[in-house]
Amino acid sequence: MPDDFTIGASAYVQALRHAGVTHFVTVPDFVQLALHQSIERGEGDMRLVRTCNEDQAICTAAGLTIAGKRPLVVIQNQGLYACVNTIRAVALDAQIPTVLMIGQFGRETSNFESPSTASRRRVVNLLEPLLTTLGVPFWCVETESDLSAVQAAFDAATGCRGAAAVIVGRPIGWH
Repeated sequence: MPDDFTIGASAYVQALRHAGVTHFVTVPDFVQLALHQSIERGEGDMRLVRTCNEDQAICTAAGLTIAGKRPLVVIQNQGLYACVNTIRAVALDAQIPTVLMIGQFGRETSNFESPSTASRRRVVNLLEPLLTTLGVPFWCVETESDLSAVQAAFDAATGCRGAAAVIVGRPIGWH
């Protein structure tokens, strides 16, 4: 995949720093691996919090939010499917602002120029309709100019006292 089709980890770190992210709460995901490694190296001055599963990531982020921090939950699409009930209970019913950054694991390179809902893979094409069904606003990041979505998601989650999502549509680059 050519570099002009990827967004570098450093650009994501800059967007997260701009949004005031204090904690990077995650179950590591392949699509966002370069970003994980940047955070592990201390870039962006965020605290890395690894969790065992996505339910734990949502609950940990909720505790951090209640404590006055600004966490980001970083998972992949399959992980979101696994923790729908926790998102419903914590972010939607308890109204704890929760921002999710979701990697589109399994997305075909041939689908990069098309809507992810047109993907042949259910793991990819179900994500946006599920978020819509849950009433979770989302933004798709396909180009570096889309990174303003991180701040928009935090604004939305805080404003609606619920969940908001940033969908990482392509693997993050190592630059």
